Amino acid sequence: MVDDSEEPIKIIIDTDPGQDDAVAILLALASERLDVLGITAVAGNVPLDLTEKNARKICELARKPGTRVYAGAKSPMERPLVTAEYVHGKTGLDGPRLPEPDMPLQPLHGVDFLVETLVNEPAGEITLCTLGPLTNIGLALQQAPQIADRIKQIVMMGGGFFEGGNVTPAAEFNIFVDPEAARAVFASGIPIVMMPLDVTHKVLTTRSRLDRIATIGTPVARAVVELLEFFERYDEHKYGTDGGPLHDPTVIAWLLRPELFTGRYCNVEIETESPLTEGMTVIDWWQVTDRPHNALVIHEVDANGFFDLLFEHLQKL
Repeated sequence: MVDDSEEPIKIIIDTDPGQDDAVAILLALASERLDVLGITAVAGNVPLDLTEKNARKICELARKPGTRVYAGAKSPMERPLVTAEYVHGKTGLDGPRLPEPDMPLQPLHGVDFLVETLVNEPAGEITLCTLGPLTNIGLALQQAPQIADRIKQIVMMGGGFFEGGNVTPAAEFNIFVDPEAARAVFASGIPIVMMPLDVTHKVLTTRSRLDRIATIGTPVARAVVELLEFFERYDEHKYGTDGGPLHDPTVIAWLLRPELFTGRYCNVEIETESPLTEGMTVIDWWQVTDRPHNALVIHEVDANGFFDLLFEHLQKL
């Protein structure tokens, strides 16, 4: 149960939907604990013209058309864009047939929205939930470095250590797409909670878990099952598992039920130059250097508790 005396957590979701991003957005919009101030789209899983449209499709699926969606960066800070249609399909939300959105895209650029909101809201109140490449955040820090001291925390999906990478042997997709932006974020001094592949590979969309969601019987639940059935096919083939990892919703789940997760404070640095390891998150898990801690790196999750939380919230939409 939610304590009504608790103030809602103010968040901005930065995202590149993506089926797993879509489920994360739905989880956030279903929760009375979270006050979603806006959603900023970034190029990543698919180009920006699709990610901003997909964010609006998901808001309308959740019957939250008043949610403000902003288009941000079309390409990484210093590199050409790499996308992942081979995972997400040509639309980024392949699976269900979702209608074209009626709700408008906000006219303000996503980076400008981030800067203006962080400057105008009280310092230390806004959490950034990043589900894709960190380009928008990197550009916002470049444009207005003073916002670093105003952000409560960044809860992010990205990186890996014992699991390695999922787009190269060393690099996870979100970091690989824009390692320069990731490097700026990890060097910013902003408190960071990091959900790497080591966690997300433990929350698998098994057949029994999808069947349970299907019993909800609502349009949202049916769409989620269709999204995840399409999404998991790539990873099931790759890893030989029953179901695929449900990456991005771990960000929202940590905000709602942090007791489901465990990790430790570490130093995390981003490799931007090596042709073998560019985009690698170099995590000092065993504390073998004297580099200062800059992130809470999550390593374990109660997967059943995570899916219980998701089931509970999907029933609200």
